[in-house]
Amino acid sequence: MVTAAIFRAAATVMLLVLSFSACQAQLSSTFYGDTCPNALGTIRTSIRSAIARERRMAASLIRLHFHDCFVQGCDASILLDNSPSITSEKFVTQNNNSVRGFEVIDEAKSAVENVCPGVVSCADILAVAARDASEYVGGPSWTVKLGRKDSTTASASLASRDLPRFADGLQRLIDLFESKGLSERDMVALSGSHTIGQAQCVTFRDRIYSNGSDIDAGFASTRRRNCPATFPNGNGNLAPLDLVTPNSFDNNYFRNLLQKKGLLQSDQVLFSGGSTDSIVNDYSRNPSTFRSDFASAMIKMGDIEPLTGSAGIIRRICSRVN
Repeated sequence: MVTAAIFRAAATVMLLVLSFSACQAQLSSTFYGDTCPNALGTIRTSIRSAIARERRMAASLIRLHFHDCFVQGCDASILLDNSPSITSEKFVTQNNNSVRGFEVIDEAKSAVENVCPGVVSCADILAVAARDASEYVGGPSWTVKLGRKDSTTASASLASRDLPRFADGLQRLIDLFESKGLSERDMVALSGSHTIGQAQCVTFRDRIYSNGSDIDAGFASTRRRNCPATFPNGNGNLAPLDLVTPNSFDNNYFRNLLQKKGLLQSDQVLFSGGSTDSIVNDYSRNPSTFRSDFASAMIKMGDIEPLTGSAGIIRRICSRVN
């Protein structure tokens, strides 16, 4: 009896392992090789065109993929609009009036639909767009694994819980990334995407007016010029996350942190006497290491809880369920 029970338990565990492996195995860089061989080229053309129109879009597309994967996994749930059955993730604090690039993904989806109707998921387009965006602004490239399906649900509550906030402390960030299977090194590497892009005054006002010891006084003074102290004046005014080379994907973000010139509190805590200081130091000295680690972390992030096989759908329009 005991032996039979142990056997059944072992068989159950083995089935779960095999099921998980089969799910992961469905993600493949050649997933659309037969069904839509022009998919990647079509997405690439659309993404490059969008960034050529607005350089800032590169950072926005990388962030959009990140904010998707951290909520329910990489399933394009962030793209869904409000509906009678869906409460959109777009309006939680971490996304509202901040996350952008939805129209660029819609354009890429439309272009792919014209070539291969009903074949390529919005979730995969997000993953490819992030890679193409990095590459376009001089960042690393990587091989994107494909085969994700789109969700039929969104979760504003999970988005509010699981997405980082601009004032988060180091341990909070470490815990969030760890809950998604990402290490401290992955977290610091992914944060390096802030070498491009911009932030709104409302996200760094408290920091630049704090006169704290963790911010360079001259840097704070410079940022105050376009960010009034009185809330909500200038809330939406933008400042580059990297003042030195704001449009180039390089390792200057980490050099800024060494000089206490991180624009967001959640950036500067990566170099604040904690466990990630050594990683920031490493990346500030070794740009090739940062680039390699960033690419690896993006691949790893793209593996967070994908829907595959019959677990999801292919949305015809990314903002709504078919």
